[in-house]
Order: sequence, then C-alpha cells, then structure tokens
Amino acid sequence: MTFALNATHDPALRSWVSSANGARSDFPIQNLPLGIFRRGGSDEEFRAGVAIGDQILDLRAVHRRRLLPTLLEDVLLPCCEPTLNRLMAAGPAVAGSLRAALSAALREDSQGASTLPTALLAQADAEYDLPARIGDYTDFYTSIHHARTVGAQFRPEQPLLPNYQWVPIAYHGRSSSIGVSEQRFARPVGQSLAQGGPPPTVAPSGRLDFELEMGVFVGTGNPLGRPITIEQAEEHVFGLCLLNDWSARDLQSWEYQPLGPFLGKNFATTISPWVVTLEALAPFRLPFSRPAGDPQPLPYLDAPANRHRGALDIELEVALQTPQMRARGAAPQVIARSNARHAYWTIAQMLAHHTVGGCNLRPGDLLGTGTLSGPEPGAAGSLLELTDGGRRPLVLDGGETRGFLEDGDRVVLRAWCERGGCARIGFGTAAGTVAAAHSPAHPL
Repeated sequence: MTFALNATHDPALRSWVSSANGARSDFPIQNLPLGIFRRGGSDEEFRAGVAIGDQILDLRAVHRRRLLPTLLEDVLLPCCEPTLNRLMAAGPAVAGSLRAALSAALREDSQGASTLPTALLAQADAEYDLPARIGDYTDFYTSIHHARTVGAQFRPEQPLLPNYQWVPIAYHGRSSSIGVSEQRFARPVGQSLAQGGPPPTVAPSGRLDFELEMGVFVGTGNPLGRPITIEQAEEHVFGLCLLNDWSARDLQSWEYQPLGPFLGKNFATTISPWVVTLEALAPFRLPFSRPAGDPQPLPYLDAPANRHRGALDIELEVALQTPQMRARGAAPQVIARSNARHAYWTIAQMLAHHTVGGCNLRPGDLLGTGTLSGPEPGAAGSLLELTDGGRRPLVLDGGETRGFLEDGDRVVLRAWCERGGCARIGFGTAAGTVAAAHSPAHPL
C-alpha cells in the first residue's frame, strides 16, 4: 500500500488561517502535521495539536468543546492524550479520517472559521514534548554515499562491507536520550584511542558530530513472530520527522568493532516536534531503483509498489550557529544540503527487514534512516564527511573554523518537499546545542 492523492492534497486549497497561505510556509493546509504541545512556561498538560501556518490547533479543545461535531468520537478521542501513541495505534484509516475532517474545517469559507479560532495557539507561545512515548529506537544506515565515505575513514582497506548492498544495516539505539527540538545536552565522556596508543584514555569527546537523518514513527505494530511484508509495510508507518543522531566519532571508532555503536551514540538524539504523516507526503513519492550493476533486493525486500513509489523527494538542510555568531546576532549558516531520495533503502524495506525474523514493532517506535548524504561533497550529512575527518575544517562566514563541534555550537536541521503543481510542505526544525561535559564524580 502507498497512500494515494486525494482532496486534501489539492494545491489550490487555502485556509482561513492566513499564515498558512504563505508560499514558504512549512505548514499549509496540505500538510497538517501532528505534535504534542502546551502553552510555554505553564504547568498545563501536554496534548495533541496540528500545525497550521504559525498556529497550533488544539485537538483536545476541539474535542471537549465539540467544535467539530461531525468528527466521530473514536477519531478525536485518541488526540486528547499526552502522546500520539493511541492515534498511531488506531491505524491509517483513523488518521486519514482525522486529516480529511481537519482539511475541510480549516479551508477558507468553512464553518470552522467561526468556531475553531478559540482552539488556536501561536506556535511562538508553545513548548513541545516528544510526539510519542518511544519504546524502542532503531537507527539504520541507508545512504551508500555516507557508508562509503565514513567506511574509507574507519576501514580504508574495505570502505563498503560486503553485506551493505544486501541488508538494510541498523543498530538498536537508546530511546531514553531522545529529546525534542532545542534539546541541550552535555558533551559525552568515554574511552578513545589516541594515535600511538594503547592504552586508551577517558575524556570528553573531541570529535563530536551531527548526523542529518529522517525519523520514521511506527503506527500499528505487529505481533511477535509475525513479519510485516514489504507490501504491507507502509500501512504500519504513521509519519516522519527530522532526526539528528549526535555522534562522538572518537568514542565510536574505538568501540564499534565488533558489536557496533554504544557510548558514541547513546548520549543524545534530537527530533523535530511535528510528525508529517505519510499521507501528506503522497505528492512527493519517487520511483526506487538501484544503479546498474548493483545487486537487486532479495524477494522479501522487493515489490512493484516499492519500485514505483518507494522513494521520497525531501530536501534536507543543515545549519550551524556558533556562540560567536549568536553574540553578533548572526543566523545559523547553512553548511550542507541533501535529499532523502539518495537513500539506498526505502522505508518499506526498513520495516520489512526489521521484522522478517519475527521482531515485533509497537506504536510509537522510532526508526532513523541513518545519515542521508548525497553524492556531491556539499551534500554530506555530517562533519566527519564535510571535513574529511577533521583534516579540512570548514571555514565559516565570520572566519571561524570547525572540524568538529565545539561547546555552545547549535545545529539546526530543516526539511521540506517542493515540486511543480504541488503545495510546498515542511517539517519545521530539529535544533540542538552542545553544552560542556559534566564534571566527573570520580577520576578519569
């Protein structure tokens, strides 16, 4: 199943929320992403909302005040909780009914124009929580360009391992350290091996990095022991967000063999607050294919629908703001641009492989795509690639240089979809700031 175009995607639609009608708005009426929010600085309960222009439509208020009486109780009731898990578990039909009703109510000249403004809150006046209770987090490795470049630095004798073109590689991440945009985290401490070692040393990471990724939220799960087929996979996807899988490269390079990432990855992961549903992305699907001469996916990872519409055309951007830039009022500087279409594996293939052995996914589980680097040097999704492992530091507009991240640096990820004949939709931002390492409670 892939979601088909319908009336909610009509590029001619306009909303009575005027800020949604701007040409560069991330959240026009054709988008309608969901998130968890409350009034900033308050002790209110977090609840579900929909982004429309620069506003949030409070879905709990819509339900309690009966502002959309035509919307069935079983569609709105899951939106009254402090996470989206219940809505995710309800499946694509319920999410689709909610989207259709909201699209109708938010259109120009709809009856919603007279009733729904009382349930709006400006996004600037809100604070956000994680969209879901994330039980498990799996991070994939879907960009072959990233895999080759990083592999050449870690394993110059064999940059691309033999299994990469056959298996959607992933590792099991740490869900407890996932935070929502504007997350601030301490520089991690751990073991690394200096040139000329051993022995290794224990110290704050000196090679801290970002990774430009998309996150995929699971909707309906699957019972233990029952795989999700590639034909069914997209029925189990709720939507996508931005994801930054912060990485301590010096810790990672010392520890990752033989069992993969551990302390180099478990200290922080930042996601955007808004989840763009897979249905909203229907106008931006692309054919999925492999380069000539590459191995074709095994049968359980192949299907006509995946070949026809399995890829996504999502523009991606990374910007960096240093403490000096903030002090002089300079905006974050864009340092890389890429596109999700460069992924070597699709979302459907990720889910099909994740469950082929019987693993059970649950509503709210999060899958990361891995760093979505493109084939050009400026399309690298990490400093490890952009600076050749720190050997060629970036020179920023103010004259500062960066091989890896320094304390106080703020990284901002952005993403959007734009195509002729379609309304532009966006994902907002996923921003995070590096703080100094915690002072150790014991000698290192």
